[in-house]
Amino acid sequence: MQPREIPDTYTEGFRETLAEVARTGRRLSREELTARRSLGEQAAEDGYGLRSLVNGLLTAARTNWPAPLGAAGPEVLAAVEQAVDASAEGYERAQRLAVRHEEAARREFVDDLLHGRADQGRLAERAERFGLRLAHSHVVAVARGPEPYDDGHPVARAVEAAVFARFGDRRTLLTTKNDLLICVVPAGQEEMARFFAKQAYASAEDCRAAVGRPHPGPGGVVLSYEEAVGALDIADRMGFDNPVLSTSDLLVFPVLMRDRQAMFDLMDTALGPLKAARGGPGPLLRTLTVYFDAGCVSAEAARRLSLSVRALTYRLERIRALTGMDLNDSMDRYSLHTAVIGARLFGWPGEDA
Repeated sequence: MQPREIPDTYTEGFRETLAEVARTGRRLSREELTARRSLGEQAAEDGYGLRSLVNGLLTAARTNWPAPLGAAGPEVLAAVEQAVDASAEGYERAQRLAVRHEEAARREFVDDLLHGRADQGRLAERAERFGLRLAHSHVVAVARGPEPYDDGHPVARAVEAAVFARFGDRRTLLTTKNDLLICVVPAGQEEMARFFAKQAYASAEDCRAAVGRPHPGPGGVVLSYEEAVGALDIADRMGFDNPVLSTSDLLVFPVLMRDRQAMFDLMDTALGPLKAARGGPGPLLRTLTVYFDAGCVSAEAARRLSLSVRALTYRLERIRALTGMDLNDSMDRYSLHTAVIGARLFGWPGEDA
């Protein structure tokens, strides 16, 4: 593909400069190099490619080659080299500045998008520039690794490359915020969000990812993002080891966390009596946790606790005696199970117990 032809404006004064160099053998002055850098910056700002700029200078040198050249050939070639180098330097400086401006604009957009604090109409207009149509529903996936992620992190680049190689851009935003990898995809393309989550998990040890639910409009992106981040927090509190979480599978936990005071009242009522046990509530609370995780199957719970079934039965009887709640009664069992979940979510009874 031929480079776009550049106007003579960007080679202005070059003919005269070469003629003087051929006559005197001098190098380009500081002012001439500054002018070349400025013209290189201008070419970049006007949308011309670097190849077009360099070709323009070389064409100007060829068509305006001083004649007769005499013994000044090396000096003229050195002047052409200086001019090309200075022009390219100016061009690259303008490109770096444009990239910094673009990165700043993108970061500002991401911050506004995930905080939901900007005017939604204006936010939707800006979103088009980054490939999103916020009038539609979107799903957000997040990934947290063993170290903070930013846009230049090798894992971020590897995951982005894998996602785009598999799916293309498809109006998708991959970014980072608060040390997390983030992927925003249109609703209906949850496969891409799950692929992102699996790639993030596979790219780093101890990485965990979560996928939010689809929600409509600009506020829907914020809601799905907060759901996904909340799922990571819940997984940490509950001790889940799933590498990829779906918020739709964890909806009961935000419900239980919503009324904090009611949950603490339940924990104090149902589990508070365990504090009177020898050695404190820890061992018996651990027994209840494993028992419920094992589906209330005594043999499996005993195996996980490295106990005999008889020893487990003794512990469960001790819990009944202290709390007055019978695990064979459905309401008592439900109350104890909910209280145990609350204890995992809120760290009850705390280090001082």
